[in-house]
Amino acid sequence: MDNPLSFLSQSLGDFKPEIGLILGSGLGFFADQAIEDAKTIPYDTIPGFPRSTVEEHKGQFVIGKVLGKNVICMQGRFHFYEGYALDQVVLPIRIMAHLGIKTLFVTNAAGGINKSFVPGTLMMLTDHINFMGTNPLIGPNDDALGPRFPDMSTVYSERLRAAARPIANDLDIHFAEGVYLACTGPSYETPAEIGMFRTLGADAVGMSTVPEAIVANHACIEVCGISCITNLAAGMSGEALSHEEVTETANRVRDSFASLLEQLIGHA
Repeated sequence: MDNPLSFLSQSLGDFKPEIGLILGSGLGFFADQAIEDAKTIPYDTIPGFPRSTVEEHKGQFVIGKVLGKNVICMQGRFHFYEGYALDQVVLPIRIMAHLGIKTLFVTNAAGGINKSFVPGTLMMLTDHINFMGTNPLIGPNDDALGPRFPDMSTVYSERLRAAARPIANDLDIHFAEGVYLACTGPSYETPAEIGMFRTLGADAVGMSTVPEAIVANHACIEVCGISCITNLAAGMSGEALSHEEVTETANRVRDSFASLLEQLIGHA
């Protein structure tokens, strides 16, 4: 069996996922902490499937329940900067769409551009700017998933953002809403680029999420995006940027992140 969709369908058996979940850098702990009755499917056991190369990304699906909801979770994603074509980057989302998910929670670690943000802020995505120079829908259209020219006016769910506001208030979370801009990476941005992105209206910057959100929206899946602001973007703090800072900040806010995400899944 060399078809990843057929392989996963057979592996899931009678399990029918309702919710997809993508855990970004430093956020993979959620799958270990919150998913009950968990079953793991390593990416390297799935025929024709990419491999996650980022060090702290475990590289596996975790299948189980969160607050009684059937969840299929990516514990580690794929990035354009890893050398994958965009159709490989978004392959898991297309597979999840065919498996029947109705809602996708996509999370990431991001650099804060908005001057009111501090490391540890959790930002709900209101919109995005695709600065990657390409689009995952280029090529033949899968009419079984969505139209050739999908509308992108409301990619991110206002319903779930509205649900998040009182949850964040009750949990005393440093909470924000804003626009996420995606670059290709893997180099961090320059201070001049960050100044330009702020002028364009971006509140945070990262190297993921936008391709997955575009493909999910194309398939009429409700999308909820959450950025963990792990550092201030280039030129804002006077310090060099490092992936270690990303991981340290994600670890510091893990309880807040887990509580917010878990309760939001309950509203999906």
